[in-house]
Amino acid sequence: MQAPVMVVNTSQGERKTGHQAQVSNITAAKTVADIIRSCLGPKAMLKMLLDPMGGIVLTNDGHAILREIDVAHPAAKSMIELARTQDEEVGDGTTTVIILAGEILALSLPQLDRHIHPVVIISAFKRALADAIQILQDVSIAVDVNNDEQMRNIITTSIGTKFTSRYSNLMCDLALTAVRTVSHDAGGGKHEVDIKRYARVEKVPGGEIEDSCVLDGVMLNKDITHPKMRRRIENPRIVLLDCTLEYKKGESQTNIEITKEEDWNRILQIEEEQVRAMCDAIVAVKPDLVITEKGVSDLAQHFLLKHNITALRRVRKTDNNRIARATGATIVNSVYDLAESDVGTQCGLFEISKIGDEYFTFLTKCNKPKACTILLRGPSKDILNEIDRNLMDAMSVARNVIFHPFLSPGGGASEMAMSVRLAQKSKSVEGVQQWPYRAIAESLEVIPRTLIQNAGASPIRILTQLRAKHAEGVSTSGIDGDAGKVVDMRDFGIWEPQAVKLQSIKTAVESACLLLRVDDIVGAKSVQGAGAATGHEDD
Repeated sequence: MQAPVMVVNTSQGERKTGHQAQVSNITAAKTVADIIRSCLGPKAMLKMLLDPMGGIVLTNDGHAILREIDVAHPAAKSMIELARTQDEEVGDGTTTVIILAGEILALSLPQLDRHIHPVVIISAFKRALADAIQILQDVSIAVDVNNDEQMRNIITTSIGTKFTSRYSNLMCDLALTAVRTVSHDAGGGKHEVDIKRYARVEKVPGGEIEDSCVLDGVMLNKDITHPKMRRRIENPRIVLLDCTLEYKKGESQTNIEITKEEDWNRILQIEEEQVRAMCDAIVAVKPDLVITEKGVSDLAQHFLLKHNITALRRVRKTDNNRIARATGATIVNSVYDLAESDVGTQCGLFEISKIGDEYFTFLTKCNKPKACTILLRGPSKDILNEIDRNLMDAMSVARNVIFHPFLSPGGGASEMAMSVRLAQKSKSVEGVQQWPYRAIAESLEVIPRTLIQNAGASPIRILTQLRAKHAEGVSTSGIDGDAGKVVDMRDFGIWEPQAVKLQSIKTAVESACLLLRVDDIVGAKSVQGAGAATGHEDD
């Protein structure tokens, strides 16, 4: 399968105005949507992306695909930005939002051909969006975030369309455990769940996928600095530093002239005293483990070893923050400011083990850790990267449900419910706005239609059956993405977070409105060209 290549291009300096610009933008948006249309649903196809360095990415994650492809058209770039926004905001539904936006724009073209002014079309779109959000609220149900079974079903829906669907139970448990570990009460009845910062995924090739687990603590790709230091400590007292344990040399202007040999010895002695003073300040709080983001000199290692203290150096800032959250320690910028309250005591076990060829540090058995590491094992780097992408989606879904505990029926049921009810409401819309209002109703059918196409079934026959079910008032009827049949999502157990659906439809309609407002595409001049034209070019 070839890497997707964009063919829509606007050469610099070429100008497109009015209807021509709108047609150009709509064509570009449709092209982007067509690239990832086959990536929706459980029967989604994979894309193989070839990067310039010769590496490959195998995925059916809409955001991962769009991030890699190179486009020249400004409207296409704007569409790709949508997937990024969707991913950052709710972490799922990236493919849906692009397909939906592409379809809305495609159905805007007949409205423009009817000579309906873009402002009128946009006004009708906004009205349809407000009604669609209300309809979505009507078909959604509330959810109990503490019910494991319900949460697992929701996450399964997100993973069911992905490569790791075979391991969906394992992935669900990993995602749910990780999100619950890092979530904490921020006061005022609000939960803070920062999965990007505090739930780190460590990918270690080798072993089986079933060996993956969530550690109740933190794991680092580090070994101890001195071979004689302890490699296993139970209930360690941990000190976290953001400073070097080395001799601080003078500034670059410092010059020392030595005339006597004793002076040289004195300089070395001062260096040693300085390092000793630092180590004494650390020893005063009786730690078992010292972790610093900077370096540790050989002399400092010697002094720490004498007091049976283990040291780790050059730990990433992000990792240090996670250790602080998990162990209850405070990161200190100067060893002379160390106090008893800065020492972390919530970690139950520190040990260093070898996995494959590398040594890893484990800080586990933490009491109420607010940070965790997810250890992923698998046969190859490509598979691990794909599992990582799928796991991030699953964790985002769990996080969304905790924040916004409402569920909408999946499998295209929500979209079809909105489509059928908007089509009914469109009859009461007065004047020329009725056409674009109806276009939104039609465009929402693209999700169930794409699911049917990707499952290899007949879109016209199945869609007609689905429309009939919704017309009868069964608003939870959707598409079984595996078999391409109409099923009731309540019996099938496929629910999606309402937050994802809301964000998808809002983003898609807003971006369509934005692109419809464009009536001129002008290639800007390059800087040199502009300077030459004004006669002020610098020598």
